[in-house]
Amino acid sequence: MTITAAADGSALGNPGPAGWAWYIDDDRWAAGGWKHGTNNMGELKAVLELFRSTAHLGEDLLVLCDSQYVINSVTKWMPGWKKKGWRKGDGKPVMNLDLLQELDEAIAGRQYRFEWVKGHVGHVLNEAADVRARAAAEAYQRNLEVPAGPGFGGASSSPIRVTVPRETAPATAAASLFDLDEPVLREVTLSLSDEEYSRLLIRARAEGRSPEELLRGLI
Repeated sequence: MTITAAADGSALGNPGPAGWAWYIDDDRWAAGGWKHGTNNMGELKAVLELFRSTAHLGEDLLVLCDSQYVINSVTKWMPGWKKKGWRKGDGKPVMNLDLLQELDEAIAGRQYRFEWVKGHVGHVLNEAADVRARAAAEAYQRNLEVPAGPGFGGASSSPIRVTVPRETAPATAAASLFDLDEPVLREVTLSLSDEEYSRLLIRARAEGRSPEELLRGLI
């Protein structure tokens, strides 16, 4: 049996708030990230965590990946880097060394192959991984709870909390006329499931807005 999964990374600003995700189906996926990282870090971490999460199964793994950097690192460059003491042909140290060394350990003894897929063209698994990686990056950017996912067949992750400021009338009828000149900002906290937040992100990105801007526009 072969497990087919997509792995993807995202960085807002590159470098900036960064996320990673791997995705098999709605019951088996995971995501995470950092306050500051690069897209390549996210891509490598997604593949690393995919191998770690499936290590106990003993199944072949087909990794769908839109990063040529990751695919070439694992399938072409890593053996040469190791022989040179994890240095490139020009003698310079390899970037993202810690992630590459951890990935080298994780793939040892595994049966796997990589397949390149073009990103952002509607590939179902790739898009699902991309949405979750970006959601993690945006959660770090906005200091929200990161949608970590159920992992490999675990329980559903905690809801994401989105705080949406909106303008309302003054809270009391006793407010003066001068108070009406400056709107009072109220905080509305909305709890969304991972699936709901993913749909929100897809729609917001399609309209070129942030999730908060999209929700505020519905008021």
